[in-house]
Parts: sequence; structure tokens; C-alpha cells
Amino acid sequence: MKPKILVIGDVMIDHYLFGTCDRISPEAPVQVVDVQKEERVLGGAGNVVNNLLSLGADVGFLSVVGDDEEAFWIEDRLGKKGLVDTLLVREKGRRTTIKSRIIAAHQQIVRVDREDRISIDEKSEERLKEAFSEIVRKYDAVLLSDYDKGVLSQNLVRYIIKNSTKPVLADPKKEFEKFKGAYLIKPNKKEASKASGMEIIDEESLQRAGWKLKNDLDLSALVITLSEDGLALFTDSLYKIPTVAKEVFDVTGAGDTVLAALGYMVAKGETLQKAADFANLAAGVVVAKVGAATATIEEIEELGRQLHKAPTEEFIKSFEEIDHIVRDLKARGKKVVFTNGCFDILHLGHVQYLQKAKELGDVLIVGLNSDASVRKLKGPSRPINPQFDRAYLLASLEAVDYVVIFDEETPYNLIKLIEPDILVKGADYKDKEIVGSDIAKEVKLIDFVEGRSTSSIVERMRSC
Repeated sequence: MKPKILVIGDVMIDHYLFGTCDRISPEAPVQVVDVQKEERVLGGAGNVVNNLLSLGADVGFLSVVGDDEEAFWIEDRLGKKGLVDTLLVREKGRRTTIKSRIIAAHQQIVRVDREDRISIDEKSEERLKEAFSEIVRKYDAVLLSDYDKGVLSQNLVRYIIKNSTKPVLADPKKEFEKFKGAYLIKPNKKEASKASGMEIIDEESLQRAGWKLKNDLDLSALVITLSEDGLALFTDSLYKIPTVAKEVFDVTGAGDTVLAALGYMVAKGETLQKAADFANLAAGVVVAKVGAATATIEEIEELGRQLHKAPTEEFIKSFEEIDHIVRDLKARGKKVVFTNGCFDILHLGHVQYLQKAKELGDVLIVGLNSDASVRKLKGPSRPINPQFDRAYLLASLEAVDYVVIFDEETPYNLIKLIEPDILVKGADYKDKEIVGSDIAKEVKLIDFVEGRSTSSIVERMRSC
């Protein structure tokens, strides 16, 4: 079941101007950016909403905006997202926040902010309280996204924490005291240092600051994001995770992704340690993108696979799951490689074959004959190992990204579903009909290691 998550906080517009920069202005010693593309996306708490939707959650959203054109744009954009509940309170005399960033060569040159940072008025506050009380019971978790723009007033936050029937997770900017009693808060290192009065510079200061905040604010858990050093989770003990980012282009919105990922896992009933691992991977995905980006489950799993972070069984997929994954992979321009087999007793020949197959593309999917399918092909004495064991061993290999078990004698239906870029078979299929060759864009044959086969291993075992 999809988790249902309610987001409350400061919504804004992230406005981007993308261009090139190759000259200096004759008017002043500043760079001239030739703007080539312009776009607007939801920012602040709106980016938390985007991240949750990207993960597959059902989302509700409460916020306050100004009485201006920017508010109309936000309403329109949110209206197209199919949210469970949406309330945007329009407050007269208030400006909707818009942050304009000028970016050239993947680097942010300057940011221009237009906003009000005063607390919302009592009327707006009461409308949010009423809406929250009416709908909170249908959600699995509540996320508070505080950008210090005034929506999360002290009275509102305390009301939410006191009256919430579900875990409240918050990303505070300032005034940490108002989040006392929350289930979890997620500051960054700079924010945590300021709130605790202890500059975090090493392991010892991290522990002192973290335990002080957790105890003073009566939290069930505290997560401190540590930029290039990963993140730290404080529960009954400290769990520190190193960063998993391979490349860092832009950290904009990474905190939103971490809050969304933590909330997503908590709402699903997962452990906090698993939630922290998942959030760390999600952050590693988004910082490799430009702008306030989001991460999909598929991207997070892919990074986890590369870094050996996620449990192996998570890469054994059903037909329905692999269909969704492949659509996402192809949308991102990834080359999908497919091969299949019984892989009854995993041996050197199998491993080297799969390594060579993976080298042909970006993602390797292995179709695995089910136990019933193997019996049809090999006889009643096979397989030696049951299908889950075989799938788990395959999924544990670095070369294999996903394993899908199929019941038919051939993987034709699976190949038809995946439509791989490259279909791989053993060299013994030369001059033979290859199932799925009419579907795949290309077929590649790979030599097996001579003298290595499951059948020969079984024969040697029987003769012992």
C-alpha cells in the first residue's frame, strides 16, 4: 500500500535561468550570462511534495501564499499533481516567495529572492489548524518543512505536534524549541551547531551537539545531515553513514529530499536505521542533478546496488515491478541488457558470462527459470537449488542489477515486456533460433568458460 503523508510548510517558486557565460560586462567587472532556458518549479515545502510523489507516496499539502500572480501559478501546479488534500490559504498583503537562480555551466552564479519573512496572521493560522485537525487521521506521517518564511509559526507547530495522531518529522531552520516533542527533526550541520551552541567540527562535538538537541527537545530521533560526510542518526545510539554521492553538481533541495525519504520510510513502518540509509542514498541521487531535483525508487535502488548498500532481495522483482523500472531506466537513456537461464549451481562460468553481459550496457536484468520451469526443461531431479536461493545468489553479484523469475519454458513474455536494447545468449546459440531476437534491438553471443557447467558439476557430485 502507498504511504499517505501530509506536508505542511513554506511553499515557494524556484525560478531558474540557464545560460552560458563567456564574457565580462563593459559596464562593470561582472560576468554576462546569455540566458538560453528559463523554468519554474515548486520549491521549499513544494519540493518535499515533489520528492514524495516521485517516491510513489500519496500526499496532502497545507500552506499559506500571498495574494499575487505567483500564488496562482503555485495553485495551478499543485492542482495538476493529484494530491489527496490541498489547502493554500491566500493572505492579503503577503508576497509569495520566489527564488531566482542564474546558472551557467552547471554552476549557480547568483540568486535573487523576493519574499516576506513575517509570521502568518492569526486568521491563516486558524484555517491551517482546522484543516489539519480534519484530515490528519487519514495520513501515516506528517512532515513540517520550515524555510523560515512564516508559515510554521510557533503556535501552529506546537498545535500540530500536540494534536497529531501520527509521527511528526520536521526540517527546522531556526527556533528549534518550537519543535519540542516531535518524533524526528532533520537539521543540517550548520543549523545543528547554532541550535545546540556547539560548533560541530569532529566526532566528539557531533556527539555532544546531537545528544544535547535530542534530549533538550524530547525527540524520538534526530538526523543531522553532514554534507560531504554523510549523515548522523541519533536514537538510543549514534548511527553514522558516510556520503554516497558519486558526483555533486548542485545541493539545492537535498535537504527536502532527505526529509521526504525519511518520512516515506517512517510512514511505511520501516526502522529508523533503514530510513536513514534510504535517505542518504536519495540525497546521493539528487546532488548529482542540477536544481531542486527528485529521486525515484529505481534511482535509489540503482545507486544502492552500485554501492552495495541495499538488501539483495530488493533486486528480485516481479513482472509488474520490472515493467515500471525499465520504463524509468529508458526514460533516463539507460541501455538495458537482458539474459536468462536456470543458474542452478552458480559457478565461475556463470559469473564471467554475466560480467561480460553487464559490460554491454548500463543495466543487466536476468530472467531466471522458476523451479517448475526448470523441471520441464531438465527433468524431475532438477533444480538442485530452489528458485529464491538461485535468485538471491544472482542478485548478490555486482554485475547483476535485477532478477525476474518466470514460469514459462522460455522468457519470451518477459523479453516482450522489457524490450531490451541487447539480448545476450551463450555462444552455443550460434546458428540457432534465439527466443526474443525479434524483440530486442540487438543480440550478442558470449563464449562460456570451457569445462564449466551445472550439468558437469552435478555429474561429478553423483560420481563421488
